[in-house]
This record gives sequence, C-alpha cells and structure tokens, in this order.
Amino acid sequence: MRQREAGARLSVAAWLLAPFGLVMVLGTIGYFFTNYRGVTVMSEAMEPTYRQGERLVIEHIGAGGIRRGDVVLIHVPGRYGGRPALQRVIGAGGDHVVSDGERITVNGKPVAEPYVMRGGGRATPPAGPYDVRVPDGRLFLLGDHRENSNDSRFFLDEQSGSVAASGVLGRVQEGSDVRVLVALGVLGSALTLAGGGAYAAGRRSGLRPAPPWPAA
Repeated sequence: MRQREAGARLSVAAWLLAPFGLVMVLGTIGYFFTNYRGVTVMSEAMEPTYRQGERLVIEHIGAGGIRRGDVVLIHVPGRYGGRPALQRVIGAGGDHVVSDGERITVNGKPVAEPYVMRGGGRATPPAGPYDVRVPDGRLFLLGDHRENSNDSRFFLDEQSGSVAASGVLGRVQEGSDVRVLVALGVLGSALTLAGGGAYAAGRRSGLRPAPPWPAA
C-alpha cells in the first residue's frame, strides 16, 4: 500500500513538475529573445557608466517609449561606420538644449549629470557652446565620456545634431524586469530537474510513474 502511495506521489511530481518547469524555461527564453537582446560595448564613449567590452541587455522599445536620460542603442545612417552606437538621450522633439560647452540646460532647466566622466583626457576635438531646438521625431544624444564621444555636438549642421528616433534599436535595461526573467528561468529549470529526479527515483525503485490522470 505504501509502495503504491509512493508511486502515486512520484507520478504527480514527474508528470506535472517537469512539463510545467519546461514550459516556464521555454517561455522565458522566448520572451527574452522577443523583447531583449544582448550587446557588447564597443567604444569608450559611455564611460564611466559602461566600459568597453562590457555586456549589456537591451530592451526593444518604440520611439514613443524613449525618455530623457535613457541610454539607447541607435543606428544612424552615415555615422559610426554603419554600426549601432550607445548614447544618452539629452533632448527629444521640441526640446531646447543649450550648453556653454560644459553645463547643459534643457528647456531652461539645468541638467544634473553625475554620470559624466570628468578629466578623462581629450580624444576628440573640444565642442563649443551650442543652442539648439530638437526637431519633432528626433533626439539629441551625447556620450557620458564627453571628451571621447563623437555625438550630436559634432553634427550641429545636420538638423541641430539630432538623429531620428526611429533609429533607436533599444534601451539599456538594468531594472527588475531582467531579474524577474532570470528568476523565472531558474525556477523553471529547478522544477524540470525536480520532475526528472522524481521520474528517475521511480525507475530506480521499480515503480514506473504513470500519468496522474485516468487512461482513455
């Protein structure tokens, strides 16, 4: 009797835990590759926030989801050798961006930039003051390493240095969403292994776990 009860418990574990866990794993993987992508930082332009060679998770977003301060992966035709670039959104369509060459205001309000590298050595020609109005549907972008970033400041004669928001491929994601996905994937893997372990235990004990539902 006890052996039969043990077999019933193994049946439930093997036939419910393993498939459920596998669905969780596959669903998490599918959701990740549909909504996210992994990239490697290819330049020093975003130091010290992101360093060359660092791996990042990029969340796919539409142009309407972009916010000031976001670090975005963007493709700009005719720039950067055709490769996507990581840059920070300083202004969006309609914004008035002004700088004296160092400090920045957007729509008359000073922008606090604790992320900017200070005294990192100058690798690009110095950018002078600028006063631009960002056209609708476009973005004004800067790198965090201002002395080593070929960004909107150096293309001011091309629609005020702005780039099309439609060129954004995604936004760097560091929030809880990624941690939740990782946790779900780990949980799904654990359930799959637990179910597989229950099946193996049943085989070793001479009990072949049967589905916990009546045969047709």
